[in-house]
Amino acid sequence: MARTPQEAERFRDREIRIVETAREIAEQDGWSAVTVRRLSDAIGASQPILYRIFPGGRDEIVARVVVQGYADLADVMRSPGPGDDRSAALRRLITGYLRFAREHPAVYEAMSTAHTSVVFASTETPAALREGFAMLEQAVGGEDARDRAVRAELLWSLLHGASQFAAHDRLDPALDDVREAAIAELFLRG
Repeated sequence: MARTPQEAERFRDREIRIVETAREIAEQDGWSAVTVRRLSDAIGASQPILYRIFPGGRDEIVARVVVQGYADLADVMRSPGPGDDRSAALRRLITGYLRFAREHPAVYEAMSTAHTSVVFASTETPAALREGFAMLEQAVGGEDARDRAVRAELLWSLLHGASQFAAHDRLDPALDDVREAAIAELFLRG
């Protein structure tokens, strides 16, 4: 059914509000607290309206949070200085990634562990995820596309591991700068 521009805008505003509210609830009370009932109460809309906007219910909402989380992470990792050398760009990416995981633990948890319909490493992978991975590939370099992909996967894995250890108080926060520099050095050698 065709919508007027005002109806389309109102629909899009509700979509954004639902996703933002899901993120807020998850950050405050964990993902188990994110239910369609709680979301509908929080935004002042009925559950049928939420299902009209997100027919897949909670799972579709969490998938949208995941995609938006990766878009936000890409924004944080993006190197703002076009004149930066490879070392500075890589260091900025590493610092941004780890800061994002630390500042948005519930969103990061969904991005890294939630079972959703979001597809990785495929032609169906959402653009935001492909863009973020391309940033990792560019930052680590490599001899060819396959080498860049493997190096990017290794950096991603290392950053994920470091972020999870840090989230569970397994790493000394006083060493964050030294750790980030050491990670960058590992990938600058190649």
